[in-house]
Amino acid sequence: MKLGLSLPMFTADVGRPLAAAATAAAAGYDGVFAPDHLFPPGAPGRPALEPFAILAAVAARHPDLSVGTLVSRVSLRPAGILAKQAAGLDQMSGGRGVLGLGAGDSVSKAEHEAFGIPFASVCDRVELLAETVSAMRRLFAGDPWEGGPHVPPIAGPLLPPGDPELWVGGRSSDVIAVAARSADAWNGWAMDAEGFEAAAAELRGLADGRPVFPTWGGIALVGNDPLELERLREARHAEGRSLDLWQGDATAFRRFAERLEDAGCEWIVVLPVGGEDRIEVVARAMRA
Repeated sequence: MKLGLSLPMFTADVGRPLAAAATAAAAGYDGVFAPDHLFPPGAPGRPALEPFAILAAVAARHPDLSVGTLVSRVSLRPAGILAKQAAGLDQMSGGRGVLGLGAGDSVSKAEHEAFGIPFASVCDRVELLAETVSAMRRLFAGDPWEGGPHVPPIAGPLLPPGDPELWVGGRSSDVIAVAARSADAWNGWAMDAEGFEAAAAELRGLADGRPVFPTWGGIALVGNDPLELERLREARHAEGRSLDLWQGDATAFRRFAERLEDAGCEWIVVLPVGGEDRIEVVARAMRA
């Protein structure tokens, strides 16, 4: 199972995600990922860096790392532009690009309204997701997209070409079905082990033999031992920060990862909190 880092993107300091990527590369991570937000969820007064720009910079500095979005919402970028950006990232990374796509949720609405981007119904967003994945497939293969109800015709071509892995992220059965039909991978963000196991089984059933692998992503508070974990929890509580995330010591994290792996998980993508040194703590826990 591969280990990925979710970069700290809710900042105006471009040095933060670049430094985190350098730490991850040195610690043995296999890739880095970035969310695609116009501002942090629920915080329009705070900054968010642009993911494709940051990921391209990481790819130039660390050519052995996979780089990808987790996730880009299909309602934010026209499909043709998204395909061009993703193909460019794949070329920049030497074929290690990942395009994670999602339909968005109710929290996304504020970003759409702030930037004048229409926000469709859940049903329409899932249909747009499915059609966008199909359009990406055609364009990455060097073919035109003939058009559909939600994504208009795109002649292309994408030059220079790119063919990043296509992931679909989301926990609903409808989104899992989209991944099962047409993606390379599905991502379940912030799921517990039981929920992930059930969703991975659902993915396999819907895929009906088509190769598509499950991946996990989430925010994690990992202590080297139980005493350090308790100190980290107390500090986070004192700062008024949410504790609605995965929490445990290094041994518990490794056991959690092993359980995900037993369910077929091929990537575990972590946003470690509690200090910059947590990137190495997670890596050591995975190697233990």
